[in-house]
Amino acid sequence: MNDSFLRNSDELSRRRFLSYAGKTLLGVSILPGMIPLGAGAASTPVITPATGPAAAAGRKPTARNIIYLYMAGGMTHVDTFDPKPEAGDKVAGPVKAIQTKADDVRISEYFPMLAKQMDKVAIVRGLSTTQGAHEQGNYFMHSSYTMRGTIQHPGIGAWLLRMEGRTNRTLPGSVCIGGGSVGGGSGFMESKFAPLHIGSPTAGVPNSQTNVGSMQFDERLSLANKFDQAFHGRYDQKQVRAYSDMYDDAVRLMKSEDLKAFNLMEEDAKVRAEYGDNGFGQGCLLARRLVENDVRHVEVTLGGWDTHTNNFQAVERLSATLDKALGALLQDLERRGMLEETMVVLCTEFGRTPVINENDGRDHYPKAFSALIAGGGIKGGTVHGKTNEMGTEVVEGKIAVPDFNATIAYGLGLPLDQVIYSPSKRPFTVADKGQPIMSLFS
Repeated sequence: MNDSFLRNSDELSRRRFLSYAGKTLLGVSILPGMIPLGAGAASTPVITPATGPAAAAGRKPTARNIIYLYMAGGMTHVDTFDPKPEAGDKVAGPVKAIQTKADDVRISEYFPMLAKQMDKVAIVRGLSTTQGAHEQGNYFMHSSYTMRGTIQHPGIGAWLLRMEGRTNRTLPGSVCIGGGSVGGGSGFMESKFAPLHIGSPTAGVPNSQTNVGSMQFDERLSLANKFDQAFHGRYDQKQVRAYSDMYDDAVRLMKSEDLKAFNLMEEDAKVRAEYGDNGFGQGCLLARRLVENDVRHVEVTLGGWDTHTNNFQAVERLSATLDKALGALLQDLERRGMLEETMVVLCTEFGRTPVINENDGRDHYPKAFSALIAGGGIKGGTVHGKTNEMGTEVVEGKIAVPDFNATIAYGLGLPLDQVIYSPSKRPFTVADKGQPIMSLFS
């Protein structure tokens, strides 16, 4: 057996041990997302200080937290935020454009609630990507880097926690709700910067309650630590730190009053209804609760946008879900005085063909697509970028994916040119070579 096989076997054994120790000794299953495979093998990345203009001393971030709404599958731009009613039936289909609260800004009729709040929202219509496949596009959008077989790149949540740290010491700094995104994890950084994954927003944190008393729990934790010494002796301290952090975080969370942030039943029934009785709507409500409790980064996924067939039926249904949830989220954040410090981002991996295919659908289209940004110092009621009359080409304000991510990072106060070296000594920055769209900020 070669060294690689032995290392993988050790990791799998370690993983099984952690799960067994948690369930049998502590009376719980270890929290989901806290034991990434290979977590113990990563060493600490090296940071070099930023020196460019993005690192200006005392630069105040415009946003403290981020709620990232990801439309998985490739959301059509011409049926949502860049409608082309004058382009004819073969492009526009049955979808009409409606006026919004922002002067001269029109969006799809599928978003009546959002239209009333467009004065809070900036539309980015000039996005373009180099990736036309789902996995690669998803990864690129989340990390600003193209997929490589030799390295995993961190997502914006990991960069935020690595550079700025947590605000709440007991809750995870990053949470993903309703599905995991490729490229949105901790990458080459330590596993403590990885998000906690929540499948159902209404179920709370799975396996977070013990079935034993406090004294018995502490005794079992002590016994688990004794059993763990054999593993610690086989690895360098940097390599086992991820597992120690995992144990500490899990125990701290299980004992914390802050767990109630995950309990949506503490919300008024009227508020829950405003967001929509579905996973995505309740996920957006949970995102608001988590940010309210100082979780820095929350991602909520709405899938189903891969509309090669029956595009208009699917998009109308998905848009109704999105419109209700996003409309409620923006209203709720503003009502609670949280919108100014919370950046709400909506994006997808690529657009879809403006010309309708023979199956009444739209295919992958990386050349042009749209995204939204609201709150967190963003200038609402604005549009950046423009596509031509058919929606096929960006003709003004073309924005590459790293530029879009640099805009998010800039708003969060992250130094764009600060270099972090991976364990293999390769240099990386938060948005590769992307430059922020300064005109989007107030």
